[in-house]
Amino acid sequence: MLGGLRSIIARDVRLSMRRRGEVLNYLVFFVIVVTLFPLGVGPEPALLRTMAPGIVWVAALLAAMLSLQRLFAADYADGTLEQMLISAHPVGLIVIGKMVAHWLLSGLPLTLLAPVLGLQFDLPQKALAVLTLSLAIGTPVLSLIGGVGAALTLGVRGGGVLLALLVLPLYVPVLIFGTGSVGAALSGMGAGAQLSLLGAFLAISCVVAPWATSAALRVACD
Repeated sequence: MLGGLRSIIARDVRLSMRRRGEVLNYLVFFVIVVTLFPLGVGPEPALLRTMAPGIVWVAALLAAMLSLQRLFAADYADGTLEQMLISAHPVGLIVIGKMVAHWLLSGLPLTLLAPVLGLQFDLPQKALAVLTLSLAIGTPVLSLIGGVGAALTLGVRGGGVLLALLVLPLYVPVLIFGTGSVGAALSGMGAGAQLSLLGAFLAISCVVAPWATSAALRVACD
């Protein structure tokens, strides 16, 4: 099973690397959105530090959501997804592999870029560390929840709008606790509670999301 999981992840990563422009679009969008805010707001350090967690997290959320529609669409269009569903590998394993690949190509780069972009908001080192850790825990949740939405809207006309309506309400708790952890670090309080809640969301998503996505994919391919 581990060999099959590695194969699915490696396949999706290789296919995405052949379309580097799409992967770079999400990263460029994230960088542009985060960078424009300090230019528009002004150089006031206290204001920038206050706004930084929300800006970075909202930009990361939107960038991750932009990539969701192609999570299963290409395989669905050429019939590969149907072959995967009737293969010897469990459907849940295939879903997990595709979600891990999605996070490696979207969530991980955003997490690595966040502390660099956070410097322009005059964030202290401790807050940058908490920001990076919160994104490392929270962005997999975005991929897992987004995978459910992508499967539910697969093959639906106007699926992009419907996908946003489905996943954005579920993203709100992750956004609140992600930004709250950085805010707690900035105020001198411990960020452990918010990070623990993010970890709880990740654990629940790891259990529920693959099962829900597998069921939605079977319905879409019937």
